[in-house]
Amino acid sequence: MHFASDNTGPAHPRVMQALMDANTGYAPGYGTDPIMDEVRAQVRDLFEAPEAAVYLVATGTAANALLLGTMTRPWETIFCARAAHADVDECGAPEFFTGGAKLSTVETTEGKMTPAALSQAIARHPRGVVHGVQPGPVTITQITEFGTLHSVAEVTALCDVARANGLGVHMDGARFANAVAALNCSPADMTWRAGVDTLSFGGTKNGLLGVEAAVIFDPELAWEFELRRKRGAQLFSKHRYLSAQMRAYLADDLWLETARAANANAARLAQGLRAAGIAPSYPVPGNMIFADLPAATHARLQEAGAEYFASETGDGTFAARLVCDWSIGQDQIDRFIALL
Repeated sequence: MHFASDNTGPAHPRVMQALMDANTGYAPGYGTDPIMDEVRAQVRDLFEAPEAAVYLVATGTAANALLLGTMTRPWETIFCARAAHADVDECGAPEFFTGGAKLSTVETTEGKMTPAALSQAIARHPRGVVHGVQPGPVTITQITEFGTLHSVAEVTALCDVARANGLGVHMDGARFANAVAALNCSPADMTWRAGVDTLSFGGTKNGLLGVEAAVIFDPELAWEFELRRKRGAQLFSKHRYLSAQMRAYLADDLWLETARAANANAARLAQGLRAAGIAPSYPVPGNMIFADLPAATHARLQEAGAEYFASETGDGTFAARLVCDWSIGQDQIDRFIALL
């Protein structure tokens, strides 16, 4: 019963086969391999963005930090949700790769920034005052760290606030595929059409061995990103092994297939929780569930070997985070539900 993280599951067999298929003969390095040419075309077609620049890195932290570094000057501040991965889980990487820029957290509702809260946060850092940091880009987490989802209209509204203040927008899409699957929307509608300039397009949590795509919709940022990727030690010499994973991920919409499976697994688990009288703390549109478990229930699940993150709340319950990946079997979900 593995619900600790969608990082803990296996890579998809079609991805592993793609690596084996790529592991023959010789190929140019550093992203000049023929497979990468196909990946660029795949991503541009998927996002309906023929001018988009597409690069591959190994981790979500690298994608976020390098993109934000490209968009931010050292004397600026990045606006992010209070629980954003960039602020809480990246060990200062955005600050490091921006040369010391500040992160300013924005209050959220169920993990989501609102236009009003973002406007207030930006107003606290007026442009042109030499004693304070200058306003910099906004980063939106989609799906949020609370498992909730910004609608296309909500993304657009946040981008409108950023644009009104002359700021760029980055999207942390570690679970972007889960968001698209949940909303059944166009990737273009949720990114550049809404006003997003750059996207960290996740793959590792959704069936890849270890690849994230940095998608840049503003071509003026591309060359600086290339230099930062090299300087940040994320330009792989045997790049074809990154390219092969991403090509398989995008082929025949495998990225959507795995995301839909993960979302469906979470929906089944959430239904079981509700049937046991345990209401999820937030809506569950994607593959993450937060719920308060009675201490006795938590102990029973732990004794049976269930894996998930939990912390004691002090009122006799444990705040649990349960994450489903694409591969978890129905038997594991049903066993967990039975233990409830």
